[in-house]
Amino acid sequence: MRVVGNRRERPLEFHASAHLLAQGAKFNEEIQRLPGGGSTYIPKGIYRYATLEDANRHWERCVAEGMARIAAHRASWKSSVVPPPSKI
Repeated sequence: MRVVGNRRERPLEFHASAHLLAQGAKFNEEIQRLPGGGSTYIPKGIYRYATLEDANRHWERCVAEGMARIAAHRASWKSSVVPPPSKI
């Protein structure tokens, strides 16, 4: 087996510290910088579904539309015809 890197998984801490809080905040900021990290694609509101399949269908539709908005926005970097995606 080939090992790349030397990062070790840290154990869970049961006592809070300022250092761990700062590390968590830094991690959260990095995640938000990922493409689409600032959006869940699901419009705000309360949803009630008759079946789990209905809920999954709604989730898939919202995610697909959100990804399409991001792709359209990226395509608009070369042409300013498509408006930027709106945050939902």
